Amino acid sequence: MARMADYPHALDVLYQAPLGDFIAERKRLAAELRAAGQQDAANQLAHRRRPTTSAWTVNQLYWHARDAFDALLVAATGIRKGDLGETRAYRQALAELRKRAAGVLRDAGHAPTEATLRRVMGTLAAVAAAGGFDPDPPGALASDREPPGFEAVDMPAAHGSSKRPTMARAPVPERVRLAAALAEQRTEKQAERKAREAERHRLQRMLHEARAALRAREHASALVQKQLDVSEKAAEDARRVVQDLERQLEVLDDAD
Repeated sequence: MARMADYPHALDVLYQAPLGDFIAERKRLAAELRAAGQQDAANQLAHRRRPTTSAWTVNQLYWHARDAFDALLVAATGIRKGDLGETRAYRQALAELRKRAAGVLRDAGHAPTEATLRRVMGTLAAVAAAGGFDPDPPGALASDREPPGFEAVDMPAAHGSSKRPTMARAPVPERVRLAAALAEQRTEKQAERKAREAERHRLQRMLHEARAALRAREHASALVQKQLDVSEKAAEDARRVVQDLERQLEVLDDAD
């Protein structure tokens, strides 16, 4: 029995879709919600933003590398509570997620550049520091998060019971952030063009090979057909000889 369309489920499906299919999948899911009579939910879904490549990667880590993702959140929670023994586990979880992020990007046809992985790690650090995705739904980030000032979580002071707030990183100017976003879009478009060009060359090569194979098979078929025509003519000649001999025998039999 198919699951009835609802907004949370549609949101989960949308943000697990391949990045290149996001727009088409958003349109399809919104149409399903409208067909189910959920016009408000459909409108809400239709306005969900396409994620950046790095935010999309973090979403995929949440959906498909949950063990490492949960380990990161658990370790960050321990550190926030003052358990410095969780620092090693926290760093190990980040290292594992970085490795898996590179695999996610490669498998999806995106280049795991240092800039993209750095944004992935910064967003992971921010999510860990916040203890989750709020105010976004889990696994449904549309944009990157700014990492906190130190190790993605507020580290407690080494001595004493009081905690000293760490220095936050200076906010990135909007023009710098916009320039970075435009640069990422250009990089993505270049990668997509290269992928399309590679696919075009592959299909052209396959078409050339298929045409050559077709010509060879047509030539072989023509030879077989010619041999078949010769064989049929020989069979027809032999049939006439048999019929003539049978008539001659009938004439002799009648004479007796």
